Amino acid sequence: MQDHDQYRLFLHLAETLSFTRTATDCHVSPATLSRTVQRLEAATGHRLLDRGPHGVCLTRHGRAFRHYAAEALDLWARYRIDDSADDDLSGHLRVFASVTACHTLLPDLLTPLRDAHPRVRISLRTGDAAAALALLDQGEADLAVAALPPRIPATVLARQITQTPLVLVQAGPALTGEEFTAAAEPFVLPRQGLVRAAADQWFRDLGIRPRIAAETDGHEALLTLVALGYGTGIVPDLVLQHSGLRARLRQVTASSVPDRLAIGVCIRRADVHRPLVAAAWAACQPDQGTQAEQSA
Repeated sequence: MQDHDQYRLFLHLAETLSFTRTATDCHVSPATLSRTVQRLEAATGHRLLDRGPHGVCLTRHGRAFRHYAAEALDLWARYRIDDSADDDLSGHLRVFASVTACHTLLPDLLTPLRDAHPRVRISLRTGDAAAALALLDQGEADLAVAALPPRIPATVLARQITQTPLVLVQAGPALTGEEFTAAAEPFVLPRQGLVRAAADQWFRDLGIRPRIAAETDGHEALLTLVALGYGTGIVPDLVLQHSGLRARLRQVTASSVPDRLAIGVCIRRADVHRPLVAAAWAACQPDQGTQAEQSA
């Protein structure tokens, strides 16, 4: 087994802290995974994992090695990208993104890949952004564009490409001198995902228990219910600005708002050796000098 394969197994294990889950996800036997950890511990001269009655945890040396392994794989990915830069690539790239991301981000992101490798075929699947990383982890997409969680899974490479504030919206035209009191308002919220997490944290910071009028599985459905007058919605400004319902909605000014979202492009770390994914990853660059690459 090559060092890179061992590093990928270790990074997955460092994220899950479960030998069973990592062995299943990475399609290796538990015995193979245990031998991999033993070889790494022998090579480093340190115990990397503690196994106790309460589960598995990283040691101090394990945390340091996780950082080393992630950097080593990133360097290898950059080398492979440079090595395959002149190849005439072909193949099928599966991309997942929300409808809003398709309209606003993907054309600019994927144009360099399309121009450099016209034989590459891109298929595009749209859906709720909250499902993006799960679909990527399950192998149902090669590249995803989605909001980035504060902690990126060790099995994923993510590069931030932009940010968007979260805004409060209501039905109807703007009102002069309106006062917004969160405790008195019914809310329409996403059922799950990072926007919901940010909204819940905002409510906790305000010290209120919100009145939830409705929950939806997507931002477009949320804006529809807001336009129908069910309550105040919380959505990314990027979604609001490109919604066909924007003329029927107003943005509400409040003394505080939920935290903004980072939007990024993601691939599985294990896929960086694939020439097609490596080329797509290299092509999807953020605006110059404004964003930073993130990894676990």
